[in-house]
Amino acid sequence: MSMRIRTSALTALAVAALAAGSVLTAPAAGAATQPAAPKFLSASQLPPHPSSSWTAGPVTEGVPASLDLCFHTENVPDYDYRHREFRTDVDTGAVQLTVVASTPALAKGLAKHYDDLFRTCADRLEEASPDVDTEGRDFGTLPVEEGAHVRGVNIETSGGANDVALMSVGRDGKTVTVVQWQQMGDFTGAPVAAFKKTTTTAVNKLY
Repeated sequence: MSMRIRTSALTALAVAALAAGSVLTAPAAGAATQPAAPKFLSASQLPPHPSSSWTAGPVTEGVPASLDLCFHTENVPDYDYRHREFRTDVDTGAVQLTVVASTPALAKGLAKHYDDLFRTCADRLEEASPDVDTEGRDFGTLPVEEGAHVRGVNIETSGGANDVALMSVGRDGKTVTVVQWQQMGDFTGAPVAAFKKTTTTAVNKLY
């Protein structure tokens, strides 16, 4: 299967980036003190790959294109996002995103908004493209800090591309983190248990 076919499957997401959830209230004026920046996962904390080690990229400002599968920042306040991307030597990748809201209440609303995007992702992809067949799954919540939720989506195109992604949203106080893992294939090869462990580590590691 060519990488070109796979790319077309994932870019169906960009077409499906429809606004979901309510518009959040804008953050309050700047805080008096600058809190410590949240920490990110290391490569060794990603779900183990059977044939390749993970490599971690630098922590970078902004939202990466690799999150376009189900995620977008429309209809939310103009927060500062930071991310780190991870890759293997094969067709498996991951990314972690963090954002610090002004208050825990705003962060709670932001986490719900992004979880709603993941919850509705499969339906939005199918509505946006008649050539895409999707399946979304809810893998439940995790009891870490203020909580985390793990979901997944499988995307198959009429051209034969087949991709699976696991996504999670977690929160620690005013900070929200999003983690996404994806590779070619379906849910059969998705490391759900290991991804839950990665999500728990990601939330615990923020501070």
